[in-house]
Amino acid sequence: MSKIEFTLDQLLMNLIGRLPSFLMAIVTLLVGLWLIKFLIRFLTNRFTKGKIDISLSAFLLSVIKAVLYILLLLTVASTLGIQTTSFVAVLGAAGLAVGLALQGSLSNFAGGVLILLFKPFKVGHSISSNNGVSGTVLKIDILYTTLQAGNGTTLYAPNGPLANAVINNLTDNETRMMEYVIGVSYDSDVNVAREAILKALAADSQILKDPAPKVLVTALADSSISLTIRAWAKNTEFWPVYHRNFQLIKEELDKNSIGIPAPQREVHVITATETAK
Repeated sequence: MSKIEFTLDQLLMNLIGRLPSFLMAIVTLLVGLWLIKFLIRFLTNRFTKGKIDISLSAFLLSVIKAVLYILLLLTVASTLGIQTTSFVAVLGAAGLAVGLALQGSLSNFAGGVLILLFKPFKVGHSISSNNGVSGTVLKIDILYTTLQAGNGTTLYAPNGPLANAVINNLTDNETRMMEYVIGVSYDSDVNVAREAILKALAADSQILKDPAPKVLVTALADSSISLTIRAWAKNTEFWPVYHRNFQLIKEELDKNSIGIPAPQREVHVITATETAK
């Protein structure tokens, strides 16, 4: 038997010996592809029913699909007898390198996932946070949240710090309390001032009757008596009502001769003669 025939016989025997592994690998590949399609279809339906944000669901599905395909390829390679330890080590090292290079972006991504999942605010809400971000939410992306500030400028807030901040959602509730602090002179009658302010608030139909407006004495300051006024309005009408009642309260106080004094200081002048004495 020639060397060529011997080599061909060896190859044929090896192929016959590996035939079960090839068949098992093909079956594993086909079943794995079917399972991946079924799982992706199932997750898509769940995300749709759960009303998860489209951008988040699309990103999560693409990541899950990529991970599943990688696991399937490693499983098929292992079934064929190929050592996959080196591939796993390379993937792990690459993932570590990418993670270290993109620490800030990964933090923003995690923050975006948390915001889109737990929804502390939505598009159209007015928010403020303890890290200095405030405005109306225009768009929530995976890495950044876009807001419109009160002066009309556009803010791009990284989701990482925003997700870890204390967020004050100003429009999440249907009603909102407005508060004024007004100082009246010590010569004024506090009860008359209180009745005048309540009368001004009662004349505004957009001020809610329940809870009822309150006028409280909260401080005896150096130059005035501080009155804190609290009233409620619908969130959609808050700012017009808030600014309008500033003027209405001032006009009603003027009608009742209730003064709002400017800050005052007593100055004692000591002459040279008095100093000598």
